[in-house]
Amino acid sequence: MGNFDLEAIQKAQKAKNRKSIIKRIWRYKWIYLFMLLPGLAVIIIFRYLPLPGIALAWKKFTPTFGAKGLYSYLASSKPVGWKHFESLWREKAFWNATKNTFMISILKLVFGFPFPVILAILINEMTMKRYKKVMQTIYTFPHFLSWVVVAGMVLNLFGDTGVVKSVVSKFNPDAVANWNFLYNSRSFRPLLIISDIWKEGGWGTILYLAAIAGVDPSLHEAAIVDGANRFQRIVHITLPEITSLIIIMLILQIGNMMNANFDQIFNLYSAPVFDVGDVIDTYIYRITFQSSTAMDYGFSTAVGLFKNVINFVLLIGANQIAKLFGHDGIM
Repeated sequence: MGNFDLEAIQKAQKAKNRKSIIKRIWRYKWIYLFMLLPGLAVIIIFRYLPLPGIALAWKKFTPTFGAKGLYSYLASSKPVGWKHFESLWREKAFWNATKNTFMISILKLVFGFPFPVILAILINEMTMKRYKKVMQTIYTFPHFLSWVVVAGMVLNLFGDTGVVKSVVSKFNPDAVANWNFLYNSRSFRPLLIISDIWKEGGWGTILYLAAIAGVDPSLHEAAIVDGANRFQRIVHITLPEITSLIIIMLILQIGNMMNANFDQIFNLYSAPVFDVGDVIDTYIYRITFQSSTAMDYGFSTAVGLFKNVINFVLLIGANQIAKLFGHDGIM
C-alpha cells in the first residue's frame, strides 16, 4: 500500500468529521429536537409507562378492567412470590422455545448479518449511477411488505399447490409424492433465514451505504496513486472506515437475540414445525391468548421478563467484548 501513514490520516479525518457533525447538530438543535419529539413520545408511552406491569411476574392477576384502572388492579392483585418463575423452570415447552430462539437467532447472525455489509459494498462499487439507484430500490422494496404478505408469497411458491412444486413435478414426479416443504422440520429454519435475508437485507444496506459515502475520497485517490486495486481499497479503506458502524450494529443484534422476529415466525410456522420453530415470543402468545385455560398474565410476564434480562446480559456482554478489542461500543 505504500509508505504513507494511512492510519494517522484516517484518525485525523475521523476527528475532523466528528467536530463538524457536533457543530452542525448544535447549529440546528431546535430542528433536531422537534424531529425527536414524536420518537421520544412513542418510547415513553410504549416503553416506560408499561414498566409497572413487570410486577405481574410476582402476582396473580385477573384481567378485569373497570373504573379503578389497570394500576389499581395491579396493586390489589394477590402476590404469589416466585411461583411463576418456578413453573417456568419446570415447563419443557418453554425450554424448547428458548433453544429454538437461540438457534434461529444465531443462524440469522451468522448468515444474515454479513449480507447487508457485503451488498452495500457491491452496490457502492457499481459504476453506473442509474443502475445503482434501480438496484437499491429493488433490494429495499421487500422491507415495506408485511410478513403477512411475504407468508402468502411463500405459501404460493412452496405450498402444495405452489409454483415450485408444479415445476419440480414436471421434471421429477417422484420428488413431489410426499411434498411437505412448509411443514418439514429440516427445511423450516433455512426458510426463515432465507426469507429474512430477502426481506430485510436490502434495507440493512442503507446505513452502510451512508457510512461508505462519508469516506474521504482523498484516501482512495492516495491508494490509487500508490497502486492499490479495487479489492485492496475495499479491504484497507472501505471496511476499516465502516468498522465502527459494523460493530455497533453487531452489538445491537446480539442484544436482540432473544427476539427472533415474532411476525415472521407467527405467519410462517404451524403445529408440525413447533419443535424447531416455536420461539419465546410465539410461546408467550400461545400461552396467553390461545390457551384453553384462563389467561395467566403473571406467567407470561415472567417469561417475557426472563427473555428481556437475557437480552440485557447479551447486550452488555457484547459491548464489553467490543471494548476489549479496542472499539468504542455503544455505551
